[in-house]
Amino acid sequence: MAAAATCGRGAGDAGSMAATAGKSNVTSFQRRGPRASATDGGGPRLLSVAGTRPSVRNGQLLVSTGLPALDQLLGGGLAVGTVLLIEEDKYNIYSPLLFKYFLAEGTISGHMLLIASAKEDPANILQELPAPLLDDNCKRELDEDVYNQKTPESDTKMKIAWRYQLLPKMEVGPVSSSRFGHYYDISKRMPQEFIESSKWHGFFLPEKTSSTLGVESCSLTPGYAALLQFIRNIIYEEGFDGSNPQKKQKNILRLGIQNLGSPLWGDDICCTEDCDNSHGLTKFLYVLRGLLRTSLSVCVITMPTHLIQNKAVIARVTHLADTVIGLESFIGSERETNPLYKDYHGLIHIRQIPRLNNLICDESDVKDLAFKLKRKLFTIERLHLPPDLSDTVNRSSKPDLADSKLLGPGCGMMARGKKHLDF
Repeated sequence: MAAAATCGRGAGDAGSMAATAGKSNVTSFQRRGPRASATDGGGPRLLSVAGTRPSVRNGQLLVSTGLPALDQLLGGGLAVGTVLLIEEDKYNIYSPLLFKYFLAEGTISGHMLLIASAKEDPANILQELPAPLLDDNCKRELDEDVYNQKTPESDTKMKIAWRYQLLPKMEVGPVSSSRFGHYYDISKRMPQEFIESSKWHGFFLPEKTSSTLGVESCSLTPGYAALLQFIRNIIYEEGFDGSNPQKKQKNILRLGIQNLGSPLWGDDICCTEDCDNSHGLTKFLYVLRGLLRTSLSVCVITMPTHLIQNKAVIARVTHLADTVIGLESFIGSERETNPLYKDYHGLIHIRQIPRLNNLICDESDVKDLAFKLKRKLFTIERLHLPPDLSDTVNRSSKPDLADSKLLGPGCGMMARGKKHLDF
């Protein structure tokens, strides 16, 4: 009887505990202790800055590039304290769009901007930023190609090659306003009230020429030396180096440098292969990266690498940058008239992803990437070439396949790499 009473009392206690847990909606699997200690400041916490989020892979603080598809390719966004190098396309048509996306995202997120250029006044660049899409009504005004001109799933499987069907899909259009980063309409300009409320600093090289004629340090050109001094002053005067721990409101400094390394900056690496100041650009990037590593700042640089004569300089510049992407436009090339690429305007190459808290460099899972400039959107998609027997491509329109090595010795004596096979 005593044992039964004991068991009955224990069952009653367990039932009361379950009822109490049910009333408070708390299960035994929830960890309440660490949450309370984190609230009290007992553990390390990431900075809470508007327009940022921590990386799920390494905990690094990330900002958006202004192009969600590019954020997806870079592992979630652009890490704070790093340099993104954009290799400009041949005619410099599409790289300014990525540059303006980056600045527009900083304007909407409330970040401070630093715009440096030797060709265009930073005030004019700010006036040409694309308009943001902040609500669902504006999102419906996007190109109908993103939604209406997509082929049905069953039809898509018949038209594209089988090797593309199992690849993960990329986002080319807006999904929801709660996602990291924003979407922009390049056919409209950003409203003036957003520009007037933004905080920014401009560095226009022609206006700084008179004050930098006698400035030269460590074989740097006067333009590079003046820009480094300007960036250093902004970082330390505005408190982006963390020198003011009492400042509660933290912010991000977004640096945008346009056409770095071009002759407009006084650099001759694009003119001759054996230039006198071939190390000026690499020393500038080395000092700049040191400033970024110790501050809440992130930098995007566009560079005409196709004009640099010495390829060894390109290798050193790539090594000093953290993230490197290249834009290859079809304008002026054979691919512009090739029906295989009629749906795209160029290729995008992810050449390097930064090493963050690890010893090896991450590699992008996506290799075949193409970009397309619509009326309102700049989209990045997987390069889906039609199959050889597709109704959209005629054999007679592909003479490059006739000389392909794939049709050589492995296809018998009749092919010889010069004629198509007929089965």
